[in-house]
Amino acid sequence: MLESVPDFQVVGQAKDGEEAIRLTARLRPNVITMDIRMPRIDGLEAITKIMSTTPTPIVVVAASIYEPDRNIAFSAIEAGALTVVEKPRGINPEAYEVAREQLVTTIRLMADVQVVTLRPDRRSSAARLDRIVVEDAFGKSTQIELIAIAASTGGPGALREIFRQLPGDLVIPIVVVQHITSGFAQGFAQWLDGETALHVALAQEGDRLVGGRVLIAPDDTHLTVTPGGIVRLDHSDPVRGQRPSATCLFNSVAYAYGSASVGIVLTGMGDDGAEGLEKLQQVGGHVVAQDEESCVVFGMPKAVIDRRIVDRIMTPEKIASLLIYFDHQRKAKQSKKECNDLDLDLDLDLDKEPCKLGVAE
Repeated sequence: MLESVPDFQVVGQAKDGEEAIRLTARLRPNVITMDIRMPRIDGLEAITKIMSTTPTPIVVVAASIYEPDRNIAFSAIEAGALTVVEKPRGINPEAYEVAREQLVTTIRLMADVQVVTLRPDRRSSAARLDRIVVEDAFGKSTQIELIAIAASTGGPGALREIFRQLPGDLVIPIVVVQHITSGFAQGFAQWLDGETALHVALAQEGDRLVGGRVLIAPDDTHLTVTPGGIVRLDHSDPVRGQRPSATCLFNSVAYAYGSASVGIVLTGMGDDGAEGLEKLQQVGGHVVAQDEESCVVFGMPKAVIDRRIVDRIMTPEKIASLLIYFDHQRKAKQSKKECNDLDLDLDLDLDKEPCKLGVAE
C-alpha cells in the first residue's frame, strides 16, 4: 500500500515491537505504522518506549480493538499513538481501496505532526481548575443547558483530557461528534467511559439529554437534538463528506438551545462544524476552539477561527475549567430556584403554627 505512493519511502520494516524501537532510534522516520499483536514486545509497549525515548508520530493499524481485559486501540492512544485506522478486511477490491486511501491520507497528515517526549500522566484536579477565574469569559449569558463538541484526528486524547477534569454530577448534558474509523465508535465510547466520572455511551434514537451523561454519535449516523432535549439519529446524506456531521449537530443545537448552548471544536482535519458553529454564534451561543499548539491537527479549529466566530481559543485544560464554571452557574441557578420555591412554601404556611427549630452545638 505505502510503497506504491510516489512520495512515500518505506525506510524500515520491523518484525516485532523490540525491533521497532531499535529501528526508530536509528532511522528516525517521519511516521510509524504500528500493529498491536506482535511477539516479544507488543505494540502497546513499543509505543510507550518510543514515545519516551524517540518521540515519533505513530498510527496504529488494527484488525480488532478488543481483548478480554482491555480496549487495545484506545490503550494505544493513551500510550502516545496519534490515531487508529482499520486493517483491510478480506480481498474485496473496493474495500481494499477505501482502506488504502484512508491509511495513506492519515499517514500523510500525521507525518507533519510535532510530537514531544511522553511525560508521566499529570491529572489536574477539578478543585484546582475550579479556582481559575473565568467569569465574564464571553460577555454573554452563562446559563448553559447543553454542551456540544466536535473532533476528528487527535480528538480521543483531547476529549479524555477534558472529561477527566469534569465532575460526575455535572448537570449540563454533553453531546459529541467524533470522526472515527467505522466500527470503532462503540469501543471509543467504552474506553472514554472508563476514563471519566461521567457516564459515556453511544447515543440512541429517543435518548433524553440528562446531566452527568455524554452521548457519542454512532458510526455513520448523524446526531441531532430537539428543543425538548431528545436525541434524533438519521442516515441522511453526508454533509461535506461527513456522517456523522458536526455541522448537523451544531445546526440542531442552535435551533433547539440557542444562547443557552456552547459549541466546542477540537483538533481534527477539515472544516466540519464551521457552518453549524456560525449559526450557533448568530443566535447567541458560545463558540470555543482548541488552540493550535495543543492540537494534533489544527484543521477544524482553524476553519472556525478564520470565520471570526470564536469567543475563546483555549487548551483542553482551560476548556475543562470553563465547563466547570458553566456547571457551577447552572447549579447556582437551580439552588436559587429551590430557595425561591422554599420561600414560597413558607409564605403559604404563615397562618399555620410556627415551625419549631432545634439547634445542635
